[in-house]
Amino acid sequence: MNDQLRTSTLPRAGQVEIDEGARKVLRNTWNLLSMTLLFSAAMAWVSMANNWPHPGLVLTLAGYFGLLFLTMALRNSAWGLLSVFALTGFMGMTLGPIIGAYTEAFSNGHELVIGAMGITAVAFIGLSGFAMVTKKDFSFMGPFLFVGILVAFLAGLGAIFFQMPALSLAVSAMFALLMCGLILFQTQQIVRGGERNYIMATVTLFVSIYNLFTSLLHLFGFAFGED
Repeated sequence: MNDQLRTSTLPRAGQVEIDEGARKVLRNTWNLLSMTLLFSAAMAWVSMANNWPHPGLVLTLAGYFGLLFLTMALRNSAWGLLSVFALTGFMGMTLGPIIGAYTEAFSNGHELVIGAMGITAVAFIGLSGFAMVTKKDFSFMGPFLFVGILVAFLAGLGAIFFQMPALSLAVSAMFALLMCGLILFQTQQIVRGGERNYIMATVTLFVSIYNLFTSLLHLFGFAFGED
């Protein structure tokens, strides 16, 4: 009887065992991520409905990094939750004018937005699910992702300042791939206990989804946009 009980509690072959602490972080992350995505979408709709202009590159970066550093500083307190919503709400507000620009510039703009949104959702669900069940260790990706994101960010600034459309498309493709890798990496960090702070896990996944969506939207606009 004892042997049967011990056998029944062992993980099945090919199954990744998740401890209770990781389950709690994962559950809290998904709950907070769902709420922040809804809040960000609401802010995007508000900014579109009121025709708010895009704040521009400097204010966008200042607001993003300022709120990001604030969230990192408050990540272990209840104030961190308010900071997360401030960050994601601000990002949603900046997203509204971008979506509006695509719907106005292209006759099939709504289809482009829906398509980018749908593929982003499928990619997130698929990559997160794979990271939860695979035994392959993706921890080695951390340094590569950091360097890759930094390079892509600087290249993106160069594309804006020097008005280089080809480089801008290449940056979007780079960001799409890097964000997929970041979703894999971050989800597995949670599952394997490498990330125990659900606020920071939520921020990482939210930023991944945001950048993946905007990158796909840019690529779709170039490849499938109709005047």
